[in-house]
Amino acid sequence: METLEHRIAEVDPLVRGYLSRDFDSALELAKKADVSLPLGGVPVAIKDVINVLGEPCTCASKILAGYRAPYDATVITKLRAAGAIPYGRTNMDEFAMGSSTENSSFHATRNPWDTTRIPGGSSGGSAAVVAADEAFAALGSDTGGSIRQPAALCGVVGLKPTYGRVSRFGLVAFASSLDQIGPFTKTVRDSGLLLNVISGRDPRDSTSLDNPVPDYTAKLGQDLKGVKIGMPREYFIEGLDPGVDHAVRAAIRQYESLGAEIVEISLPHTDHAVGVYYIIATAEASANLARFDGVRYGHRAANTTGLLDHYGRTRAEGFGQEVKRRIILGTYVLSSGYYDAYYLTAQKVRTLIRNDFTTAFEKVDAIVCPTTAEPAFKIGERSNDPLKMYLADIFTIATNLAGICGMSIPCGFANVGDRKFPIGLQLLGKPFDEANLLKIAHAYEQSTPWHKQRPQLP
Repeated sequence: METLEHRIAEVDPLVRGYLSRDFDSALELAKKADVSLPLGGVPVAIKDVINVLGEPCTCASKILAGYRAPYDATVITKLRAAGAIPYGRTNMDEFAMGSSTENSSFHATRNPWDTTRIPGGSSGGSAAVVAADEAFAALGSDTGGSIRQPAALCGVVGLKPTYGRVSRFGLVAFASSLDQIGPFTKTVRDSGLLLNVISGRDPRDSTSLDNPVPDYTAKLGQDLKGVKIGMPREYFIEGLDPGVDHAVRAAIRQYESLGAEIVEISLPHTDHAVGVYYIIATAEASANLARFDGVRYGHRAANTTGLLDHYGRTRAEGFGQEVKRRIILGTYVLSSGYYDAYYLTAQKVRTLIRNDFTTAFEKVDAIVCPTTAEPAFKIGERSNDPLKMYLADIFTIATNLAGICGMSIPCGFANVGDRKFPIGLQLLGKPFDEANLLKIAHAYEQSTPWHKQRPQLP
């Protein structure tokens, strides 16, 4: 723990991936750690949207400043049972609403490959601390790409499990039908090890399913003969950064050399995914964030003149601009006269998007595509352009709408000036088929050098 804390003290003033740490408590846990357990003594950083007993859980929002979690989320209970030490609260976009970790109410996190650029979001802090060797692994949450997109931009492995594979109990909800907790790691094997621990049915989460939990590392190392990988034409679009396009196509050729068969497929409703997502996600956010009113905990406006004034001023002062924007959008699409035109229609199109994947997986075992359309952009570059910011998740959103599993692994670099920036290869799998997805990811990872590259920090 002392070595890790020294590394954090040295590097985090540049990266700013953590919001808080309790070194003394973690050190005591480390002294008692049972190293015979699967994750015995391993510190795991935790996104500040997941409750850890006695630790802050602010969701990077002023409205929860001073709040400390009164209980452990189920994933934290499982980590502790496996010997891991939850250590540090990582920065994020406020209430997980953003794609750059610039929407944090406390500070922006920086990409370890170039500290003038964003690390992605909303789990940018978790991705950045793993990339910068400030954590062995981290947990994040993925509502529309918030694990995979920052993993791609920071050059690490990020896994979004199938909806229902991992308990959401103790995760502060953004959009309840889309959110899923998953790991950030430096290798695919480590991702499988963490997924082994955090998966499984939880009676406290009615959306977690009682499916068998296999050993997710058991298939690692198997060859890819007979494996069919789909290449969706809708994901190789005009405007894709040339460096991203080159690296992803090179990865596809590498899969062919490993014995996989590449099959061109179509996901015809892809163009509607962003619009559908920003109706469903904002509607659910509007409902979920209604509880933050300054009555029971968190920020409370001073000198209010009545209940409505209290609610209005507390939420106006406590929420940032992006959160307010999404609450307003969500309230609008749920309002009388607009519900059928927007929310109900979006749910119908969501079914069509899921059916696209169901049809594709009748032909292929997995799908391969870019994780992001371009490398990390500069901090502040899109702060005043929300629509352009929303398009940062254009390749990741449909995965959440369909509820399938997906992950991003490093597949090369794009050159911008005299600097190189990581590129992510996105792999999508059938529901609850994470074991095969990890096998396919691991085969590529072990045949290429990209996962061994590290940013040049002190």
